[in-house]
Amino acid sequence: MNEMTELEFKQLRNFERGTIYKMLKKAYSFDERYFQSEQEKWKMEADDFFFDHLDIADMCVFITTINDEPIGFVMWDPRKLPDKVEIGHNCIIPKYKGHGYGKVQMAEAIRRILQQGAKKITVSTNADLIPAQRMYESVGFEFDRREPVDAFFGAWIFYEYPVK
Repeated sequence: MNEMTELEFKQLRNFERGTIYKMLKKAYSFDERYFQSEQEKWKMEADDFFFDHLDIADMCVFITTINDEPIGFVMWDPRKLPDKVEIGHNCIIPKYKGHGYGKVQMAEAIRRILQQGAKKITVSTNADLIPAQRMYESVGFEFDRREPVDAFFGAWIFYEYPVK
């Protein structure tokens, strides 16, 4: 059976605290600077917040699995609905990168966000993360702007999804 057909999208409440944090750590393992710079945010603003507020997580986070193994996730900020949704973290762990799972996962996130009535969907990524940029463009996001940040992060690329 094709692994792509085994992808499932599950609620965060089905997983242990630390799942998001561990996946982010793995996803950014290619450059230790991300971990050093962002680990506290990953722990507090992503993992701890959503595990402490599972009712919110049910609306704006899902874990992507293969055979019940978490391989990635997407989360978004629903506070400005229906005007705008900003996608926050979106990752696939390294073992599963390069197989199209990120594209399928993002398409599912867009579908859910549109069901919530969003009039605008935005996402940003580091300018160095070319595969992420390609994935966003492949699901229909359009380049919005590039903004310089600092010596470490360089620049951010911002995208907008053309909601019809």
